[in-house]
Amino acid sequence: MAVLVEAISAIIRVRTIEEIYPGQWPAFVKAVPNQTLCSDNELARVGFMTPDDCKHFVTGLESLGFTYLSNGDPRDIVVADQMRGFLAKCDWANFGRIELTPGQIVSAAQLKGTTSRRIFCPDGWTYEDSLSQSYGFVPSAETEKSLKFLRHEDGLDVYLNVLTGEEAYIGRTGHWTVH
Repeated sequence: MAVLVEAISAIIRVRTIEEIYPGQWPAFVKAVPNQTLCSDNELARVGFMTPDDCKHFVTGLESLGFTYLSNGDPRDIVVADQMRGFLAKCDWANFGRIELTPGQIVSAAQLKGTTSRRIFCPDGWTYEDSLSQSYGFVPSAETEKSLKFLRHEDGLDVYLNVLTGEEAYIGRTGHWTVH
């Protein structure tokens, strides 16, 4: 089994959530700051559109006793980029790409030793409306050159892509608070 990886994703061991998170899995589900949670019962994934939002989420988990990196190695959490894979070498999970149907390829993470090719996605997720189909990335250093901030609306930062003349949307979770 595997979980979808889109944009920047925090991948957390479910058993660690059950052991450490106050209120265990039900409380964790309620506290997730967006609609990107998916789980294969071994790993849980929460996705973010910006590295800062992901970092804030991981820092919140660390404040509860989760360990992101120990001597440079992921322990309870690993962060994955949809295009580049894990941001640190991980000895307990694999990153790869799975073809759902011909031409529909997604990034995924799975616990090492798992052989099932089944992939779990957030409720309501469809390939046609996903970042897997139409992924765009603007490096932080290039943001001011290619994107002009227009407004904040319904949890989204709305920008004008000055290169294409189209609006671009970045989902923001704000500051996640540990419950």
